[in-house]
Formats: sequence, C-alpha cells, structure tokens
Amino acid sequence: MGIFDKGFKKTNLNFFQKLGRAITGKSKVDDKVLDALEEALLASDMGVDTTLKLIDNIEDRVQKDKYVDMEELTALIRDEIAKLIGEDDTPVQPFDFSKKPYVVLVVGVNGVGKTTTIGKLAAMMSRSGKKVVIGAADTFRAAAVEQLSVWAERAGAEIVKQPMGADPASVAFDTVKSAVAKGADAVLIDTAGRLHNRVDLMNELTKIRNVIRRVVPDGPHEVLLVLDGSTGQNAFIQAKEFSKATDVTALAVTKLDGSAKGGVVVGIADGFHFPIKFLGIGEGIDDLKVFDKKEFVESLFKLEDIQ
Repeated sequence: MGIFDKGFKKTNLNFFQKLGRAITGKSKVDDKVLDALEEALLASDMGVDTTLKLIDNIEDRVQKDKYVDMEELTALIRDEIAKLIGEDDTPVQPFDFSKKPYVVLVVGVNGVGKTTTIGKLAAMMSRSGKKVVIGAADTFRAAAVEQLSVWAERAGAEIVKQPMGADPASVAFDTVKSAVAKGADAVLIDTAGRLHNRVDLMNELTKIRNVIRRVVPDGPHEVLLVLDGSTGQNAFIQAKEFSKATDVTALAVTKLDGSAKGGVVVGIADGFHFPIKFLGIGEGIDDLKVFDKKEFVESLFKLEDIQ
C-alpha cells in the first residue's frame, strides 16, 4: 500500500465507478467516454479549466482510435495528469537545512489544518535530528496558541509565545532571535488565518517578514501555504488570494483522507504552479507526507482497487 493510498481511496473509487459505466462494452474512446471522463474529473474537484485541458490532451492523443481496455486508458490519464502537475520529476526536497536556522512562515485561513501541519512538520524535522523552534504568532485566537503548544510538546520542539492579542511580528522576532541564540536548525512560524481584508493580511505578513530579516537577513526561506483539500474549489480561491497577499513558495494540502475530492491537488498544481511539498492524509502525527508526483498519480487513479 502506497503512502497516499489512504488519502485518495474515495476519489479513486468514485472516479472509476463513473468511468467504468461509460466504457463497458466499448472499443474506442468516443464522445460518451470523454463526457464520462469529464464528469468524473469534475466530481473529483479538479476544476473546470484543468479538466477541459486534460480532456483536450487525451482526445488529441487517442484521436478516436481503438484502445485495448480500461487499463490502457488509465495509463493515459495518469500520464497526462503527471504532465499537468509539472514536467520536473526531481524528488521534492522538503527542507533546506543548509540555511541555519531554516525559517518557514506558515500561512492559511483558519480551519485548514495550519496548526496541526506545523506540529507534523516539527515532528518530521525532529525525527531527522534537527532542533526546532515554533513561533505562535497567531495571537488572535487563544485556542491556536494552546493547540500549537500541545503539538510542540508532541513533536519535541520548543515554542515561543506571548499573551493573546500580542503583536504577531513581536512573536516572530522573539522566535527567530531565540532560535539563533540556541543554535536551532529550523523555525516554524504560525500566522493568523484571516483573509477578510487582503490589505491587512499583506501588511501583517510584510511586517513579520521584515522583523525576521532583522535577525535572519535572507529569511523567511519558505512561505508555506496550507490549503484544505476537502473544500474543493474554495481551496483555489484561497490560493489565489494568498498569492496576491504574499510571496507563496510552496503548498501543503491537508484533509485528503476523508474526501472524494483528491483532484483538487491537480487543479491547484496546474493553476498556480506553486510546488506542492506536503499532503495531509490523516490526523496522526505521521500523516503528513512529502509529495511524490509518481506515487500520488498512481494512488489517485488505481484501477486494481475496484477490480
């Protein structure tokens, strides 16, 4: 069982059930098969633009010729999806510990799993022998600081926090200053998950970035946007808005374990061209996985699961 199979079982089954009904008894990829394929892709929340692009690419390749069976069509779909995700097959490098401390600013709206993702990232780093400091700069929600404290303890990381309502930039500054003084390898900074006013968001993130650079001149080295994959098209909207508000450098897509909407990962990758670094496929501390394009595509459309 692949590491992503758990997260995309529902997407996989729903996709092949829809497509299987359309191609039974057929000897070629005709309009009905393409219509069924389009419906199945849209149901997986791949997005209209990405779905139409994929259908066009598949139609060009098959050119209405006969195909042997569903397995051959599946291989074609996988190949075209892999191209949409990106031509680069180089394995994802999740962290850059050549920077010390390696500073990651984590952004995203409330409820997407941002805090738990930070905890899981800290655990991943700690397991590799790195010293991690977490900054609780979402000071507008007491629950966020409390939750982050629990995750920091579970991950074996230190946490820097201030009272509720404190200046987020002040927390960020204290965090990187503490990390440098203690010789930490990595810094993970949580931020407030508000998107109702993009100007306010931009100003706050700019201020945080500026104070980080007073201590670590080339930081932050990563701005990681966390998106909730189960929200489908809302994740596209969030990606669009945050890309306007700050310089997003990578994505983590969460909550893919209980959804039939795994196609949203493909749509986001195609639409925004941010590298996807992590997928969240469960609540456990080990359920954040480094993105692997080949394994992801195979898990998303796995024919043997329904045979």
